[in-house]
Amino acid sequence: MSAPAQVPIDEAKLHAFLGQAIGEMGAAINAALILIGDKLGLYKGMAGAGPMTSEELATKTRLSERYVREWLSAQAAGGFVTYDAATKKFTLPPEQAFALAMEDSPVYLPGFFQIVSAVMKDVPKIEEAFRSGKGLGWHEHDHDLFHGTERFFRPNYRAHLIGEWIPALEGVEAKLKAGARVADVGCGLGTSTILMAQAYPKSTFIGFDYHDRSIELAREAAARAGVSDRVKFEIAAAKNFPGKDYDFVAFFDCLHDMGDPEGASRHVLQSLGRDGVWMIVEPFANDRLEDNLNPIGRVFYSASTTLCTPASLSQEVGLALGAQAGEARLTGVLKAAGFKRVRKAAQTPFNIVLEARP
Repeated sequence: MSAPAQVPIDEAKLHAFLGQAIGEMGAAINAALILIGDKLGLYKGMAGAGPMTSEELATKTRLSERYVREWLSAQAAGGFVTYDAATKKFTLPPEQAFALAMEDSPVYLPGFFQIVSAVMKDVPKIEEAFRSGKGLGWHEHDHDLFHGTERFFRPNYRAHLIGEWIPALEGVEAKLKAGARVADVGCGLGTSTILMAQAYPKSTFIGFDYHDRSIELAREAAARAGVSDRVKFEIAAAKNFPGKDYDFVAFFDCLHDMGDPEGASRHVLQSLGRDGVWMIVEPFANDRLEDNLNPIGRVFYSASTTLCTPASLSQEVGLALGAQAGEARLTGVLKAAGFKRVRKAAQTPFNIVLEARP
């Protein structure tokens, strides 16, 4: 076998890529520092407090000053906090505080880094899936994935679900206000179900998920929220969840994870009542790969490689739509299942919302 030909190296391009890679290295290891800052209350300790020394922050958070000082230095080098050399004080700007310290913010980010933590722990399993071509079920991942996903999606749902997405559906908001029967399929830890129950007290809701531990946590969350009288959570898969004549069915960021999304869609069609509506919330994507080669597409393709595609391949059929399926492909699945009317009802930089009717 002959040796591969030596490809000439463009020094300028090499140095440019190495600079890019160094940025990646800093971002990758800072993910651990974001988790530490979140769990130990460092961001929250700085939020709104103005300039602080490492001693002041360590005292406030009851942590070791030497560790806090090094953490602050790394955060300053990455632009997460600012540093004043004259006073030796660090400040968490309000914009960073909005994203890192305020859990009710629509752009609260720490949950995503909890997802990253789970992915890193599961790399050996994902490597084996690459070799075998087999899948890796949602339930087979580290538990940080379930909690991180809920924390990451919750702010987005709070920001858009009640105020934008449901009002964009034809006639659905009025039904929910009057009293409707609702199924939330693939509900995870129940955030979306509980938000709807709080907004529409005359309606009743059932959240379904195949993952038993998620259902346990969803029931606990409903009790804390005081909505257990009109919310139930049951273990069931998308292709066989019980019940008929639902006025409204919702899937949040989960259809693309399913092995047989067409089969799940057919089951939804059979479960809807007369004039029933199905809302499908999916990650935003253009229909062509070349139109998704951007920072958001990068996040979603990476998540899809490690989480969504393996989840689908672990199930029957294993269609593996991926998190960047796009409106056209999703619409094709829904229409193949028998839905006659499908339209895009809403869109954000991170989601598309489809409305499907028989």
